[in-house]
Amino acid sequence: MENKPTYKTDVYIDDFSEPPTIWQTMRRTLDPKTVGKHLALFIITVFTVSFAGAAFVGFTPSYFPLGLPSLSDFYRGLLFAGLLLGFLGVHEFGHYFAALYHQIKVTLPYFIPIPLGIGTVGAVIRIKQKINDTYKMFDVGAAGPLAGFVVSLVVLLYGFSTLPDASYIQNFAGHESVKEYVAQNGIYPDSPQQETNGNVLIVGNTLLYGFLASFFENVPPMWEMYHYPFLFAGWLGLFFTALNLTPIGQLDGGHILYSLLGFKKHQTVARIFFGVLVTLGGIEAIPFIHLSLGEYAYSYGLLSWIIWAGVLMMLLRKGFRDDFEWILPVFISSLTIAASYLFFIVGNLTTSGSLIWVFWSFFIVFFVGIEHPPALRERELDPTRKTLGWLCMVIFVLCISPNPLYLI
Repeated sequence: MENKPTYKTDVYIDDFSEPPTIWQTMRRTLDPKTVGKHLALFIITVFTVSFAGAAFVGFTPSYFPLGLPSLSDFYRGLLFAGLLLGFLGVHEFGHYFAALYHQIKVTLPYFIPIPLGIGTVGAVIRIKQKINDTYKMFDVGAAGPLAGFVVSLVVLLYGFSTLPDASYIQNFAGHESVKEYVAQNGIYPDSPQQETNGNVLIVGNTLLYGFLASFFENVPPMWEMYHYPFLFAGWLGLFFTALNLTPIGQLDGGHILYSLLGFKKHQTVARIFFGVLVTLGGIEAIPFIHLSLGEYAYSYGLLSWIIWAGVLMMLLRKGFRDDFEWILPVFISSLTIAASYLFFIVGNLTTSGSLIWVFWSFFIVFFVGIEHPPALRERELDPTRKTLGWLCMVIFVLCISPNPLYLI
């Protein structure tokens, strides 16, 4: 029988007493000042997401801070904010309570407001000590994504089950071409080219979203889906879950896959997956650079390729710590796959993505790291944890989109 561990933290003194319960730890570590700071960030985030959300789901959208939305549009934005922040809160508190359960020092979630995009870049908790046991590492890493996934799935299913018919688009300002098509045919057009002569924002489909959508009628196309608060919030929740489940470094997916495979196997998988990530980044970045260069762009985007090749080499050298046995094969493979896709599948350099994979690559290299640091105590997970761990990896595959947002 394993000896009972001796607990020693800053929240109680007696080394030989029973460890405190989750609620005792919360009471002893949370003071009014701390709670007020986190609550203030949350309230600010509610407003930024509500204003940003009104631009997506509002009937007469006004893009804050250029203009304030109408009161009715703000309420629709507030609904969107409640759904999205509800997912983020459940996700982060899943981590929080798992950490408290294992007597790990942790902060309350920090919600991060930003007056751009959807009004937030997410929420984080800060773990104040290294987790050196794979059981604890797994529990903390998996609790958030699993809890958030359930919430997002419920939101999405509710959105699908309460969909209005296609004439709902008549409520929105603009969209004159698609309104006319819907009025004549009762359904949405088959392609976004029929909707407008300008650029169209398209939300990338995922395996799970597409599968669920196939069971319902009146599902809007992916270039109109973001007008529906439940569908858009549900999709974002599932996509953010997948981002966190990226099996690299100390992201949630990195903790989970490390606990399943151990240090050496995870190191190999993480490096391969980072190669996939920078390849997706190149597919986004090269057209973006080419379009940004304008009259300075060379034929076939030659200058764009040179610029991206330099950025890619910098990322790989930093991420792989100058290990050229990995750098050179990934560098060549990444550029070759990106070129094949852009020239033979897309056929042009004028379709620009959201650059999310470029930002995600930089974030991983400079803030997360590709490889997970070794744990002092590696234990094989029990069958239940193994099942949940591989379920998380399946969720990652089902909810990720190679091209999450793009314009055509």
